[in-house]
Amino acid sequence: MSDPSYCGRFAPSPTGPLHPGSLLAALGSWLLARHAGGRWLVRVEDVDPPRTVPGAVSGQLAMLAACGLISDGPVVHQSQRDALYEAALERLLREDKAFVCHCSRSELAAQGGIHHRCVARAERAHPAVRLRVPPGSVVRFDDGLQGTIVQDVHAEVGDVVLRRADGYWAYQLAVVVDDGAQQVTDVVRGADLLDSTPRQILLQQALGLPTPRYLHLPLLLGPDGRKLSKSEAARPIDPARPLPALRQAWRQLGQDPTIGATVDEVDLWLRQAAAGFDPARLPPGDISTLHAAGEAAPFAR
Repeated sequence: MSDPSYCGRFAPSPTGPLHPGSLLAALGSWLLARHAGGRWLVRVEDVDPPRTVPGAVSGQLAMLAACGLISDGPVVHQSQRDALYEAALERLLREDKAFVCHCSRSELAAQGGIHHRCVARAERAHPAVRLRVPPGSVVRFDDGLQGTIVQDVHAEVGDVVLRRADGYWAYQLAVVVDDGAQQVTDVVRGADLLDSTPRQILLQQALGLPTPRYLHLPLLLGPDGRKLSKSEAARPIDPARPLPALRQAWRQLGQDPTIGATVDEVDLWLRQAAAGFDPARLPPGDISTLHAAGEAAPFAR
C-alpha cells in the first residue's frame, strides 16, 4: 500500500505526562501512516485551559521525541487557532445550522440531559452555541477496526455544543475544523472517542468538509479494568528508557514480538517496526494486560 496523500495525526490533550495508553495511540497512528507511505502530524489539543497542566505540552512533545515519533510538519496548538474556530462558528450561525443556547446544565438535566429544544428560564450573560441536530440525524460509517457503526445523533446526543458557556471552544468544533484545515485523511485514535465520531461527521457535513477515514484502536486498560489514563497505574513513561514502552505498545497492537527484539536503538527499532507492521494483526477489543511477562515495567517512578 502506498498513498502519499494519506495524512494521519496524533492529538494529545496536555492534561498530564504521556502515559502508555497515549503511546499506544501515537505509535498505532504513526505505524499506519508509515505503512501507507503518508504523513503523520502532531497537534496539541490545548483548547480547554482549565484542564491544561503546566509543563504538560513540553513534556509530552519531549517524550514523543525520545520515542522517535516526530511530526512531519509543524506542531499545531489549538490555543493559537481561535480565528479558524470563530470563522467556522460564524458560518454555522449565519446558515442557521447553529444557534445560541441559554440552557443551564441543571435545566437540561431536568429534561433528561439531552438538548432537543431550549428550556432556559432566563437569558444568560454568556450563552453557549450549539449545532442543530434535527430528528433523523442518523450517521453510519465503517470504522477501519471496529466495523460498521450507526448512531442516531439526535436521539442519543442531541444538539451538540460548539462553544461552551464559559467561552471556551468545544472539542467537537476544534477537532473538526483542524482536521479539515490540516487535510487529515485518516483519524487513528483510541476507542474511547468512537462515540464522538458521528457528531463530528455531522459537523463536517454542516461545514462542507470531507470526512476522513476512521480507525479506533483498543483502549489500554489498567488492572482495575479502567481506562489507563484514569487509572492509578497510569504512570508516565521513562524518557531515558523509551524502548521497553515502545515494545510493549507494539505487542499490544498485536504485532510480531520478534521484530526489533534485539535492537537497542530507538531509530533502528522504529525502522524495523515500520517495515514489519501488519495492520491485519491489530486487535479490535480492549487491552487489559499492562506488561508482558518477564519484562520490566517501562514507567518512571
